Amino acid sequence: MMNPQETEISTLGEFGLIDRLTKGIELKNASSLKGVGDDCAVLNYGEKQTLVTTDLLLEGIHFDLTYTPLKHLGYKAAVVNFSDVYAMNGVPRQLTVSIGVSKRFTVEHIEELYAGIRLACEIYGVDLVGGDTSASVTGLIISVTCIGEGDKDKLVYRNGARDTDLICVSGDLGAAYMGLQLLERERTVSKESKDDFHPAFEGREYILERQLKPEARRDVIEELAQAGIKPTAMMDVSDGLSSELMHICKQSNVGCRIYEERIPIDYQTAVMAEEFNMNLVTAALNGGEDYELLFTVPLTEHEKVASMKSVKIIGRITKPELGYCMETRDGAELELRAQGWQAFTH
Repeated sequence: MMNPQETEISTLGEFGLIDRLTKGIELKNASSLKGVGDDCAVLNYGEKQTLVTTDLLLEGIHFDLTYTPLKHLGYKAAVVNFSDVYAMNGVPRQLTVSIGVSKRFTVEHIEELYAGIRLACEIYGVDLVGGDTSASVTGLIISVTCIGEGDKDKLVYRNGARDTDLICVSGDLGAAYMGLQLLERERTVSKESKDDFHPAFEGREYILERQLKPEARRDVIEELAQAGIKPTAMMDVSDGLSSELMHICKQSNVGCRIYEERIPIDYQTAVMAEEFNMNLVTAALNGGEDYELLFTVPLTEHEKVASMKSVKIIGRITKPELGYCMETRDGAELELRAQGWQAFTH
């Protein structure tokens, strides 16, 4: 039921809503010649290479508003697109956001969503330059497109990994997936509880934040640049380490060997996996939504990359005939499989 102090979207209309959501936006980048208010945003990159990435998020498929605050959702929707640009060794510059909204949402709801989007843009120095709005009969739909730039000789693709390259990953893995499991469990318990319900979130703040409010690893890109390291291949971990590593290997026509004991996992992730009686390494390999950077570097860069505090060397690239495998703690070899998120089978 709508709060009497809240505003029905129909009272503003499409253009009134756009005006309200975009009021006060200031362009920060010289490449943003024209933002919101015309038929097209106008961007000028000169000698730079333009990078464009887009995501479509559907309520009930990609997010559940039972436990996802709208501001967090807006922030995440923007940041995961920034992450794609950083994974190309580029810099995000502009963002467009299109939404489909059902009648159960008020103006204040959408303002809260945009507050998260605008916060992400402010933190990462990205300009919100346009978008579109539409009615929806299936809940909330969000489409985000990010435009970035990069120097031609510095861009990194997925197909550059070579035999003997080191395999590296930033941060830790599996936390976002375990955060999702916790949120799903508490949602189920809340439905079954007849008394006052208090979710068991104490001491689990890290994994919840990794799921609800991830960050793009701009810091790692900057650290690589400062160290004079250009990865040979790179992508962000959105669908799980196994899936992403296999993407790099297939496009580079190489094999890989990673080591179970080197996979970085946070303490809260380990505790939560044990509580769920879940295989910890499986969660780290296949969980997804970590948005860490997975990349390869030449063996000659070992000393430099090993000194990076936020990066872990987890394996090496091999010849293609050796396949994709993980060496377990007891020395056994397991074949890696792509078991992460697949849009049309989940």
